This record gives sequence, C-alpha cells and structure tokens, in this order.
Amino acid sequence: MDRDRLKKLLKDLHIGKVGVETVMERLRTFPYEDLGFASVDHHRSVRQGFPEVIFCEGKTRAQVVAIARGLIKKGGPLLATRVEADVARALTRLDRRTVYYPEARAVVIRKENVRLQGDILIVTAGTADIPVAEEARVTAEVMGSRVESIYDVGVAGLHRVLDRHDRLRKARVLVVVAGMDGVLPSVIGGLVDRPVVAVPTSRGYGASFGGLAALLTMLNSCASGVGVMNIDNGYGAGCLAHRINMLGEKEGAG
Repeated sequence: MDRDRLKKLLKDLHIGKVGVETVMERLRTFPYEDLGFASVDHHRSVRQGFPEVIFCEGKTRAQVVAIARGLIKKGGPLLATRVEADVARALTRLDRRTVYYPEARAVVIRKENVRLQGDILIVTAGTADIPVAEEARVTAEVMGSRVESIYDVGVAGLHRVLDRHDRLRKARVLVVVAGMDGVLPSVIGGLVDRPVVAVPTSRGYGASFGGLAALLTMLNSCASGVGVMNIDNGYGAGCLAHRINMLGEKEGAG
C-alpha cells in the first residue's frame, strides 16, 4: 500500500464510503505480512516511496512467487532483481503487466500513468558492463526517473567519453559502471560538477579479483563528488541515483 492508496482509504472512511470493518480488513497485513519464510514489508512504500524489492538470488522459485503475489495484491509497482529465466516465467504468469528484462535480470510491473522525471545518465566503460548498467537503468525507471544510457566509452579510448562531454555536464546525476581498472568514474568525476555514482563490476582478468581492483580504484578516486557502490550492485546505484534525481525535482517544484 502506497501513500496515495492509504490516503484514499482514510478519506473514504471519513466520508462514510467504506466502513471500519472494510478498513480493518485492508490494513490487516499493514505494515507487514508474515509468510513464515519471509515478512513482506508492505509499509516500505509509505516510508521510502517504493515497495519492497525482491532480491531473488538464494530464494526458491516458490518463495519468490509467494512474495511477489503478496506485493502485487497491494497494487504494485513491482521490482524483482537477479531473476533467472525460469523464475521470470513464473512471475510473468502472475500479472499481465509483468515485463522481464533478461539483460538486467529484472522483472517489473510499472505503476500506470507515471511521468518519468529528471535526468539520470548511465555510462559504462565496456560492453561487458552493460548487464549491471541495465539493472541500474530498470531500477531507476520503475521508480520514476528518466534515464539515458551511453555504453562502451572506457579510458582505453578516452576520446569516446570526451566526445560526450556536453551530455555528461547536462545530466542531473551520473551512474558510471566499470570493471577492469575501474578508472572511468574518476575521469568523469573530474569533468562534471554533478554527483557521480560509481559501480565496480566483476568484469576483468585474474588480477581484478572479481571486481575488487575496480572497487579499490573507485574508493581511492581523487575526483570530488564520487560515491561508490558495492561490486555489481546496479540496483543500489539505480535506487540512489533516483533519490538524488528526485531531490532535484523537489527543488524545481519549490
């Protein structure tokens, strides 16, 4: 249940359109629903503006489906991450609005009639970094942000990112995704005055240590205004970028 639904329910009670018993029934699983193996947080959209997100790794297909069914009953939207194909097929059978993004490994039900706002720019160093970038893009978009992506402009061909300098400067917030040496966020951070969300990926040869080398490079960036996510955490990057982006929308409205 989100803020709008809760407000409407209380208004309907106030004007006598629904009774106390109806309200009690609708709020029965508020703020959470105990499924035994999971406590589904239906209060999260009221606290944070978006429902609980399902991280599917480590869960059985039946567990994921049960959690998704509980969230869908509350009206959506829905976001599930790290979704394998067989789990995605099961989720898409729950609701006709469900969309599976295989490259992002994400399943989404979007809130209807939402106007995407702001300007998030996602940049990858290489093509191999696109799956993590796509997870960030899908996350930010389903939450309500307008997103654009630029792929494969890493420092091995520095002219590629310099050629996009004007676009980089116009973005409200940037998500920069890189594996290997992880240098691209520092380069971009030195070119713009906007917040940069850096995401190290596990792409690289042996001495990259599964993304640890890129993570340490980003943590030691000499560029100002660069924040670093965990390795391969496209969801976290998309969520943070969306919240920063929405602050800009609130300032514009004020």
